[in-house]
Order: sequence, then C-alpha cells, then structure tokens
Amino acid sequence: MPTLSSFLETDHGLKLVVPRDYNAAFDLIERNLVAGRADKLAYIDDRGSYTYGELAARVNQAANALTALGLRAEERVMLLLYDGIDFPAVFLGAIKAGIVPIAANTLLTPRDYEFMLRDSRARALVIAAPLLPTVAPLLAALPHLQHVVVAGEETAAGPELGRLMAGASTLFEAAATTADDACFWLYSSGSTGTPKGTVHLHASMIQTAELYARQTLGLREDDLVFSAAKLFFAYGLGNALSFPLAIGATTVLMAERPTPEAVFRRLSEYKPTVFCGVPTLYAAMLAYPEKPLREQLALRVCTSAGEALPADVGRRFAERYGVDVLDGIGSTEMLHIFLSNRPGEVRYGTTGKPVPGYRVRLIGDDGHEVAAGELGELQIAGPTSAQMYWNNRERSRETFVGEWTRAGDKYSVDPDGYFVYGGRSDDMMKVSGQYVSPFEVEAALCSHDAVLESAVVGAEDDDGLTKPKAFVVLQAGQSGHQALADGLRAHVKSQLAPHKYPRWIEFVTELPKTATGKIQRFKLRQ
Repeated sequence: MPTLSSFLETDHGLKLVVPRDYNAAFDLIERNLVAGRADKLAYIDDRGSYTYGELAARVNQAANALTALGLRAEERVMLLLYDGIDFPAVFLGAIKAGIVPIAANTLLTPRDYEFMLRDSRARALVIAAPLLPTVAPLLAALPHLQHVVVAGEETAAGPELGRLMAGASTLFEAAATTADDACFWLYSSGSTGTPKGTVHLHASMIQTAELYARQTLGLREDDLVFSAAKLFFAYGLGNALSFPLAIGATTVLMAERPTPEAVFRRLSEYKPTVFCGVPTLYAAMLAYPEKPLREQLALRVCTSAGEALPADVGRRFAERYGVDVLDGIGSTEMLHIFLSNRPGEVRYGTTGKPVPGYRVRLIGDDGHEVAAGELGELQIAGPTSAQMYWNNRERSRETFVGEWTRAGDKYSVDPDGYFVYGGRSDDMMKVSGQYVSPFEVEAALCSHDAVLESAVVGAEDDDGLTKPKAFVVLQAGQSGHQALADGLRAHVKSQLAPHKYPRWIEFVTELPKTATGKIQRFKLRQ
C-alpha cells in the first residue's frame, strides 16, 4: 500500500518527504479522509457539489471502470474533458490504478488530436460528448486506441462514462506505484511546432502544492478557489486540483470558456477567496463594462501566470478590487510556478523571486551566468522538473540539462532581487545592436488609456534592419487612426529608451493566441 507524504523537521525547517512507495492520487484523497474532511465540499461545478467523501468514491469508481476495460499499469488514457467533476474523478482514478492519464487541451484541431493519440499510443480516450465529432473521423485509423468512453451521453463510439462508473465499486486499492514512476502527461501547446508529451512523476503534484500553494501563495483550508485557467493546462491543474486537494480547500469548476462575463458571474455568485487568471483575462475584466463592485466579491488573493502581467494591469486590478495579483512564471516542464511575487511583497512589473525549493540562474550567450541587471536565459532547478519529452530525445536533451531545465525565457534581476521578464528567447530582437524585449514595449503601450492589449515583433525596414512593430487592440469605443498611432509612439518614447519605440503600429481587432491565452507572436511575424 502506498504511503502518504509527510514533513520532516530539519535544522533548516520543515522538509517535505515523499516516500518511495507513493501514489499521488492516494495521497491527495486519503489525506483529506484521515483529516476528517469526508463531509466537507471538495468541488462545486456547473451541475452540483461534491464532498471529499463523494470525490473519493468517484475516484475509486473511475479506477475500477478503467481497469475493467482492460487498461493496465503504465498504459495511457487521454482525457478530453471540460472542467467538471468528471475530470478530477477520472484523472485521479487513472493515477490511483497506475494508469497514466494525459490531460489534453479541449480547444485543439483534429490534426493535433491525431498526432497526440498516435504519439502517446493511448489505449483509451475519455471524451466529453460535444467534442466527439472533432475526433470521430480519426478513431478508426488509430492502431493503439482500443476504447472510447463518452462523458455525457450514450453514443455508438463507446460506453457512457456515468454508466460505467455507476456500475463500479466505490472501493479500490491503490496501485503499488513509486514516487519516481510516470504519473501523468501534459502536451505542450504546440504553438511553434509539434506538441511535446511532457512526462511528470508521482511526487511532483504534492511538491508544487507544498512549495508554491502553501508556502508562497498561502492557500488555506478555508479558501474557496476558482481558476479560470483550465485543468488541462499545467497552471490550472495545480490551481484547481492538486493545490486545493493537498490543503483541503474547496474548488469551483467552470466548463465554459473564461469570458469576463462568465468569470465575474462565478466571482459574484460563489464568492471565491482565491482567483487564478491570466494577463489577457485580467485586462479584459478591467475593460468589461458591467464589472461588479469591490464589495460584491470576497477575494483575498489573485494569481497570474501564462505570460508576464503588465504592471499597469496589475495595479489597476488591485486598485479596483483591493487585492494584489501575484504574478509568477511556471511551465509545462516544471509543472507549476517556480518564480513568483508573494502576498505583501508584490512589485508590479516583476515576476518576483524564486519559490522555496527552486533555484534559478540566468545564462548569457557565452554559457556563463550574467551580471546583475543583464538579460540572460532563465534556467531552473527544482523537484518538479518533468522526466522527459516522450519519444523526443533531441528536444529532451536540449531542455533538461542535468538538474537544470531551460525555460526559453529571457530575464534580468533588479537590485532588490526581483526577476524582470524580458521576453521569450525566440521573440527577442536586436535594434541598433541592443536587445529589445517585446514585453517591455507592450507594457508601455498597454499603459495608454486607449489600449486594451498589444503584441510587438521585429520587422525589417527599407534598409533590412530590424525594428519593433506593434499590433494593437484598442479599448471599446476607440478607433485606430494616424493621430492615435503617433500618440502611442510618443507615449512609448516617454517611457523607454529611444531605440525601443515601435516604428510601425497596426490596429487589429484581436491577437492570435493559444488556447491558454499566450500571444502567438510567430504568427504576427509571418
């Protein structure tokens, strides 16, 4: 029987101990039952609410249903599910059985799904009924896929999830997995190429929960958590699954896309105390004409990740709702946030300082650490680094270098030790022989009252030299014209060095983004 993680008192304080015989799902569920939380609400979704005891039963039913299909330890099952109780039940049920779930983005194309199902050799697919038409034409051509389970309705494609679980026992003995066994996969967004299957271990979820959620965010048992970032996203998986379950909090799940209207409706109705969003959503919420008043919400802390949070957006949200937004950076490869601002120590315009348990360094083009204040490539060492990219040795060796993981981001450190985002390494541009961070220019543009959001890329002038070009989405009621473009250029010049201002400004109605809200600058360069 796997055992629970625990704390060991050392000369340096408490240290999390994850035993060798360890099953992540067993730990996340059993710790709440042992603590007497069986009758406490674990989840509230669009259909109802569920206690920790009911969640435990559903996890066991899902484990029994999957093993009854013939799935064995270490085989893969892909999950294409919306945020609702079925996701944590099946995700944790698979893990408890030693089966490896793959949490897949629900907003991708048939081509993406075909690649991921072939690449992973998943033997089963658990899919929400509305998504079935997207993948149905692919199913017959997938040699490894043997079972399709549909959540929501009976179809010819396969049995209905609810029926399978209803007929399964609510008891299940956890598989004899170890802390270093493969636990689950997350595919990278594939925004610049083929998605990469990122393999995470059983020990990783509880590590992120203890190091970030408890020690940095300050998540408490009495918190009600709402994450606009979805469960298929590494950021959302921590926010809405591993973090609240590790600490015994309650979580609100929302199946629909996180529009400002939908998000504010949950914030007003359920009164969550912790909200987790992304920068583009915070900007859209501030621009939403029917946003609620501060006293209509119950927020005590907010988080932001996915992209760097513009300082102006963070400050304006804090002023409006009286709660700081803790900007941080994580990655699919590191599972969650490893660099973050902290409650009471927020410095907008920075990504904060390293999370306990993680070390961070900045490496220059010469392979050595850069001097203070200089831009360098961000690299991280910590306990939650992925094991590898599945079936991709070359990219694995490029990204996972000994104990260090390369983030692909450029950063500098200010005199007080706060890390300042420079941009993605492949988005950086050299202007007049000096590096220019797209994010820095974008932040300056977004501090103008007329701008909702922007993206900056490098473009060549008539002499073939690279200069910044800005794509700008305006606030509602604003219209793009030459005078405004001139005003925006002057606005940037007033805040940044002269060579950084955008030589061209193109007004657009929207920016290309991944399903997780990241701006796809490579599309703007094409």
